[in-house]
Amino acid sequence: MSRRVLGYSVPLALLLGATLATPATATGQYTVTALKFTVQTGGRTCTIDTDLYRPAGVDRAPAVLTTNGFGGSKSDGSTDATAKALVERGYVSLAYSGLGFGGTGCLISLDDPTIDGAAASALIDFLGGKRAADDGTKADFVTLDGPGDPRVGMIGGSYGGAIQLATAAVDHRVDALVPMITWNDLAYSLDPNNTAGSVPGAFKWQWANGFYLIGESQPLTLPNLDPSRINSLGCLHFVTKACDTVRTLNSGSYPADRTAELLDYSHSVSPVSYLSRVEAPTLLVQGQADSLFNLNEATATYKTLKAQGTRTKMIWQSWGHSGGLTDPAAGELNLGQGDLESSYVGRRILAWFDRYLHQQKNVDTGPAFAYYRDWITDPNNTYATTDRLPALSQKLYLSGDGKLVDNRRKVTRGSRTYSNWLVSTSHSESSLYGIIGLPDPAPYDTKGTYAGWTSEPLTRTVDVVGAPKATLKVTSPKAERTQNSGDAADKLVLFAKIYDIAPDGTKTLAHRLVAPVRVPDVAKPFTVTLPGIVHRFEKGHRLQFVVAASDDAYFGNRGVKPVTVVSAPGSTGVVELPVAGG
Repeated sequence: MSRRVLGYSVPLALLLGATLATPATATGQYTVTALKFTVQTGGRTCTIDTDLYRPAGVDRAPAVLTTNGFGGSKSDGSTDATAKALVERGYVSLAYSGLGFGGTGCLISLDDPTIDGAAASALIDFLGGKRAADDGTKADFVTLDGPGDPRVGMIGGSYGGAIQLATAAVDHRVDALVPMITWNDLAYSLDPNNTAGSVPGAFKWQWANGFYLIGESQPLTLPNLDPSRINSLGCLHFVTKACDTVRTLNSGSYPADRTAELLDYSHSVSPVSYLSRVEAPTLLVQGQADSLFNLNEATATYKTLKAQGTRTKMIWQSWGHSGGLTDPAAGELNLGQGDLESSYVGRRILAWFDRYLHQQKNVDTGPAFAYYRDWITDPNNTYATTDRLPALSQKLYLSGDGKLVDNRRKVTRGSRTYSNWLVSTSHSESSLYGIIGLPDPAPYDTKGTYAGWTSEPLTRTVDVVGAPKATLKVTSPKAERTQNSGDAADKLVLFAKIYDIAPDGTKTLAHRLVAPVRVPDVAKPFTVTLPGIVHRFEKGHRLQFVVAASDDAYFGNRGVKPVTVVSAPGSTGVVELPVAGG
C-alpha cells in the first residue's frame, strides 16, 4: 500500500504516514500502554509520547525502539505495524513520536545526536530500569546485559532511520540497528554536488521546501510548539539553524561565510559526522526508487562502518521516497502491513534482531550485499546477493561525433556545445505535478540545452549495479570569468545522467535520477559520481550519456553560461559503469 506525498508514491507512513490511531489494548498476545516521559535535551524540556508493547506471558525480553518518518507520529501505519509485528515475535516494543511531532514536545532538530539522540537515550534508560515513566511505570521486563543496560535494537525509515545512528553514536547500549531509506549527509541530500570538493551543489528545492512546509504547517495547538517561538517569524517548529539553512538555500546565493555555516550545520546533524562512534551491528536498507536519499547515501555509510570494523550489511530494495514496489506478492516488504515473514527484506530484518538481540548465534544474517532486480518476475528470486559491491568494470568514451564508444581508438575529434536558458529546460521529476493532481511528465531535455553521446546497440545484456562515474573536461569562458567571484553561485552548474534507449526510440531514465554538479574549476577535469542504480540494459538497446544545462527539480546556473565539450582520441570524457559480473 502506498500514498502520494509531495507528488511521490511513498510506502505507507514512512514519510508522513497515515495517522491510524491505536488505543491501548490487551490481547492474548500482548498489551499496549501509552506512556509519557519528560526529558531535558537541547536546553529544553520535552515530553515524549510513547506506546509500550509487551508480549504476554514473557518475564523478560529484548526491546526494540521504533519511531516515525518526518511529519508522522507513533501512530503511523508503519511505526505501529512494525511494533506489533515485533511484539508478536516476543520482543518488547517501544514506539514513540519523534521530537516536534505528534504528541511529543520540543522543536524539530533534524535527528541531531546531541538533541534527538539524547532524548532516545532517555528512553533506553527506561528500558534498562534506570528511570520510570511520568506515571511511575518501570520496565522490569526487558532483558539486561548489565545494570541499566537493556538489550535493545532500533528500526525505522527515513527520519526514523537517521535517529538510530544518532542514538547509537551517543549511547553504546544500543545492540542492533536497521536504518531504512535514510541519509548519510544532508548537505548531499538537499544540495548535492556529485563531484569532489567542498563547493555546494544544486539546491533540491522541491524536496527541501516540501519538508519545511510540512514542519511549519503543523497546528499551533500541538504540544511540540514552544510558546517562546511564537515571535520567531517563519521558524515556529524548527530549531533556528535548520531554518537558517533553508533560507540560505532558497536565496540561491553561496557567499563563503554562509556556505561554511550551511555545510557545518548539515554535517553536524548527519551520520557522516558521527559514524566513527557507531558500534552497533547495522543492517542498512535503501530504496532504488529514491531521489531524496539515493543509494549513494547508504553506500557511503556502509563503507565507513565496514572500514572501521562495525558489523554491517546492506540491502537495496525496490521502494524508496519516490515509489517502487511494496507488494508482498512481488516479494517486497510492506511495513504498513507489518508482515515481515513474507518478504526477503523482512526475513533479513528478523534474522538481524534474532542474532543480535535474542543472541541466537546460529542465525544466518545473510550476505554482505543484496539488491532487488526489477527484471526478474519470480518473486522468490528477485534479489541477487554477493559479498561485495560491483566494481567499475566497463569504460565508454565520448566521441566528437556524438557517439559513446567502447574503445579510445574509436574516438573522433570534435566538440559538442550547449547553453542554458534563464528558465529550466530539462526535466527529471517534479512534486508539483502531484500536488495539483497531474501526472509527472516523462524526463526530457530541450534541444540546444544539453549534449548527448549515444552508443551502438548493445550486443549483449548489461546489468549496471551501483554508481556510474564520468570524468569530464568542459570549456566555458563565461563560467571561468565568474567562478572566482567569492560567491559559489557563480560557478558552472550541470546535470549528468544516463538514458536507456529502446529499439523503438523510447528513452528511460532509471528511477528519474540525475547527478547535479557545481564545477569547482572549469579549467580542470572533474569526476562526477552518478546516483547508484540497479538497471538492466537489454541487448539491442543503446546507452546515452547526457550533460544538461538545467533540471527543474533543482536550482541551476546564475546567468547564461555556454559550455563546450571537446573530444580527441588522446583526451576525451570517460564514463565508467559498475557492471554485475564484470
